[in-house]
Amino acid sequence: MTKKIFSGVQPTGNLHLGNYIGAIKNFVNLQNDPNNFCIYCVVDLHATTVKQDPKELKKNIRETAAAFIASGLDYKKSIIFNQSSVPAHAEGSWILSCVARMGWLNRMTQFKEKAGKDKEKASVGLYIYPILMAADILLYDATHVPVGEDQKQHLELSRDIANKFNLDFNAPNFLIAPEPLIQKKFARIMSLKDGNKKMSKSDPSELSRVNLNDSSDEIYNKIKKAKTDSEPLPDNEKNLSSRPEAENLLGIYSSLSDQSLIDTINEFSGKNFSEFKDKLANLVVDKISPISLEINKILKDENFIDKILIEGSQKANKIATEKIKNLKKIVGF
Repeated sequence: MTKKIFSGVQPTGNLHLGNYIGAIKNFVNLQNDPNNFCIYCVVDLHATTVKQDPKELKKNIRETAAAFIASGLDYKKSIIFNQSSVPAHAEGSWILSCVARMGWLNRMTQFKEKAGKDKEKASVGLYIYPILMAADILLYDATHVPVGEDQKQHLELSRDIANKFNLDFNAPNFLIAPEPLIQKKFARIMSLKDGNKKMSKSDPSELSRVNLNDSSDEIYNKIKKAKTDSEPLPDNEKNLSSRPEAENLLGIYSSLSDQSLIDTINEFSGKNFSEFKDKLANLVVDKISPISLEINKILKDENFIDKILIEGSQKANKIATEKIKNLKKIVGF
């Protein structure tokens, strides 16, 4: 049975190693499974829940699409498009917002974290964006959605909305309640300067992350300067629980070399960090440098990127428009 996969990445600029290991690498693996039909979206509508510079947003949309392609997503196998080019997303979001309940949204922990103490100043869009995320997924009859632990609650909301719509309008199985695909290992890559903080583009220190468009020299320098502790590398996983930086670097090595964490621990057990970092830096350069070169090459041809996004949006629009037409018919429009 074919799995329909849907996922999206916000175009916030400077995608980094954490985005690659935690999401994009998995997208490529899912795409390469012949039993999967994959749709990957640059979720630019979601990005506007906070104020964006219009010129930067346009640049970031292209950069995210370029990172997708450079990392191995094939626009001939998967649908790659940007969300705002398919009107059904916004239209579907409104209809589903009339099905969703305030109590459900009030339980969303991500809004509380992002809005902070002064939630009255947060945009309404930030509050209701989980409903737009539900529309993104439900319009394509996605059966499975790769999500991190921090997005699992939003996927559960999508399931609640789908089930309530089907019940309210006596339309069994019209909206498909999707299943999560949660990456068990290496889903969260932490800062190179603080093993307790997630790797993020918003960190003021460039040394906290490896960007996907970094040069080989920049990558090597950042890995060599990554924070460590004074102990030798451990001989078992249990000893990593109090050593977040060591766990993070070993996790990066494991993911990029496609081996288990225990195999990496066995490979470097008792060795010092300088020797390990040298091998890690070379591995990251080997894996990320070709992506960086390809991103920079693709970005020089804006027409090529735009063509891929337009063709992808045409394919996505065909699916989503048919679904929204039937959705409106069920509602009574």
